[in-house]
Amino acid sequence: MKRLLLTLIGVLWLTVGRAAEAELVVAQDGSGQFRTVQQAIDAAPAQSGREVVIRIRRGTYREKLVVPVTKPHLTLLGEDRDHTILTFDDHSGKGAINTYTSYSVLVEGADFTAENLTFQNTAGRTAGQAVALHVAADRCTFRNCRILGDQDTLFLATAHTRQYFRRCFIEGTTDFIFGSSTAVFDNCTIRSKKNSHITAAATPPDQAYGFVFRRCRLTADTTLATNVSLGRPWQPHAQVTYLRTFMDRHIRPTGWDNWKKPESEKTARYAEFRSTGPGATPAQRVGWARQLPAREARRYTFRHLFAGGAGAPAWRPSRR
Repeated sequence: MKRLLLTLIGVLWLTVGRAAEAELVVAQDGSGQFRTVQQAIDAAPAQSGREVVIRIRRGTYREKLVVPVTKPHLTLLGEDRDHTILTFDDHSGKGAINTYTSYSVLVEGADFTAENLTFQNTAGRTAGQAVALHVAADRCTFRNCRILGDQDTLFLATAHTRQYFRRCFIEGTTDFIFGSSTAVFDNCTIRSKKNSHITAAATPPDQAYGFVFRRCRLTADTTLATNVSLGRPWQPHAQVTYLRTFMDRHIRPTGWDNWKKPESEKTARYAEFRSTGPGATPAQRVGWARQLPAREARRYTFRHLFAGGAGAPAWRPSRR
């Protein structure tokens, strides 16, 4: 028994020691192991099978960051959401930069997590496409984060990948949540900064779900945003659903836009369930969008939304 107890203590000590070694600290004042976030990402072990935590102390980190595909299970943990800021200012048309390369932060490593952070692109409203956060990886979770920009703020780029956003704040002007993935937004605030469109989904036809907003709040800069659509189809089979979401008066009564492509009205998959607020006007919505019956709305669970497919396992992100 004594030998067994000593063995267990030794295993526990090794586990704790290894976990501690997997935590990296970034601080601009030199009090951590690294002064830049990219240095810490580069130092993280490649192909890790367990979580590697990078703690980022308060500060504005002006870096164009990449989490490469070789760095899965990486967690960026900010000290303070509003004062731990990852920012850059690239935009489409700046040299050879385009929408895909305009990001401030690019995530390619699977099983990525970010918490208590601000992702920002400061290119400005006249710069055109300027991505703050570009996610190309599967099974990525964002909790209590701010994602700030103007046009094309949040790019969820890759079909058949899955992302989860919980209690996040996302703002922008035009198509500021766009892409091809399955992404769930739980209890998030979505703020429009001018008259334009919130989503531009490019959901492939063989993917059941695109962007799903659950119990979110759609708010606006009320001086500049008074006529905003819930989305327009970047690709014909765009799928966007709002469930029990509060919509302020800036949401246009008709709800959706066809991007001057009437043929997409036959294929786009747009729906709502029990929207509330002055922008919730189901009787005035476009005829090619749906109000879901309760039996269909009940299917919008993690089990269905994040089901595996094409060899990928099912995924259930933590909601803590």
